Amino acid sequence: MCTVVIQVDAAERAEGLGPRLLAVRDEDPQREWDALGEWWPDQPGVVGIRDRRAGGAWLAADPATRRLAVLLNRADVLDLPDDQAVSRGTLALASVAGVSPSGSPRMNGFNLLEVSPAGARVLSWDGATLRETPVPAGVHMIAHDDLDDPGTARIARWLPEFRARPADGDDWPESWIRLLAETTALDPSDDRAIIRDNRPHGYPTQSLLYATAAVDTAGVELRDHTLPAPAHWG
Repeated sequence: MCTVVIQVDAAERAEGLGPRLLAVRDEDPQREWDALGEWWPDQPGVVGIRDRRAGGAWLAADPATRRLAVLLNRADVLDLPDDQAVSRGTLALASVAGVSPSGSPRMNGFNLLEVSPAGARVLSWDGATLRETPVPAGVHMIAHDDLDDPGTARIARWLPEFRARPADGDDWPESWIRLLAETTALDPSDDRAIIRDNRPHGYPTQSLLYATAAVDTAGVELRDHTLPAPAHWG
């Protein structure tokens, strides 16, 4: 139940400036992972957050091709046994190599956010249909349902706040991180929370880290920040 806030500006694309985003990762704390680094020898130069169990990535970026991808889980209509489902962790790595999912992936549901200097899109798979949603100009949020879904409590609560504080200027990461800190006034089990403890909702996942990224014609500027404890800001 990860969360991404993204800003895309049509005017800035013409000037070579691309999307900016803030991504929060929710995962089972018992599932081991590695912080931002070059973990994939077969994709030199690609950096990302690696899942040790499957070897894939939650977030990956290739500064040379100026591509970035973030994976978010979503509900599906499949009943795939674990030993038959292909790991969704392959998606972000394939995406930054220029290969997007197509057809009917043998995977559980996902939202794959693909970002380049030209803009961004979300590829959504619910087990029956693979859909593409272009991310229009402006500030948007996505979690485990559709882009800007008003039925997602954290989006309904915080999207207006992020839109009131657009990612403009060189200090935009600090501005959005300050707003992210403000969201932690909510209890992490509150369904409106972005820094989350999803156990009361029936999932073992908690917020473990957040990352900021800017993608433009010069490359990808990417930073990750591990929380001091799961679902705990500081």
